[in-house]
Amino acid sequence: MSTAPTATAAESRAHVGAATEATRVAVSTVIFTLRRRAEDDSASLVLPLVRRTRDPYAGLWALPGGWLDATEGLDAAASRTLGETTGLSPSYLEQLYAFGDVDRSPSRVVSIVYWALLRSAEVDAQVAAHAADGDAPENVAWFDAADLPPLAFDHNQIVDYALWRLRNKVGYSRIAHGLLADEFTLAELREVYESILGRKLDPANFRRQVENSGTLIPTDGFRTGSHRPARLYRYNQDVELAERGPLAAPAPAPAHASFDSRTI
Repeated sequence: MSTAPTATAAESRAHVGAATEATRVAVSTVIFTLRRRAEDDSASLVLPLVRRTRDPYAGLWALPGGWLDATEGLDAAASRTLGETTGLSPSYLEQLYAFGDVDRSPSRVVSIVYWALLRSAEVDAQVAAHAADGDAPENVAWFDAADLPPLAFDHNQIVDYALWRLRNKVGYSRIAHGLLADEFTLAELREVYESILGRKLDPANFRRQVENSGTLIPTDGFRTGSHRPARLYRYNQDVELAERGPLAAPAPAPAHASFDSRTI
């Protein structure tokens, strides 16, 4: 009785090695900020996208990112690729999820996705600085998070998941601070919550809940304007933006940049 030949251990290792080499790792980032709508001056949650200049999906918009370098950690790669593709450096950066469906790309790609928050004033300052230096990244535009065009790969699904996580996290952390100035009024804080949640909140109930949360510290300052002066608050800095457990803070991005990354 004949038996079918079996693969040797070396052949098995070679097969596994080839499969591993065929899988690439990318890092992408969903970065949110607030921007006021021209039609009614209301605040909306927006994010930058990068137009792809090559196949697959040439001409479509995609999340900023790029390939993971073999010599860097994931946090550093997220900061680097975000800076290379958009010129932005966020005030808050956290790993979101790993997306690795077999058919999400023509080649086998696993994307480690981060999400980030950046205050609108910091966005304006960073964009202006790059424009002044003549090194502003190309093919970048801002879109309303609630009204995105069809994106490359599975990036619409990724943004939807990032929004879901943000809406859940805003209820039990001070993550909204990533979109606020260091000092703010309760009305400004409520506006951030409303932009994230996509609905209006009762001002009296909101004030009662946040004042009882223990995360805000009233200051001696007031915001003056057409209405009566509103007290300024700041967040208790002893409370993290979001609970990271025993994980260390994200590592800074390396100095080198190639501007060759376009995410998948």
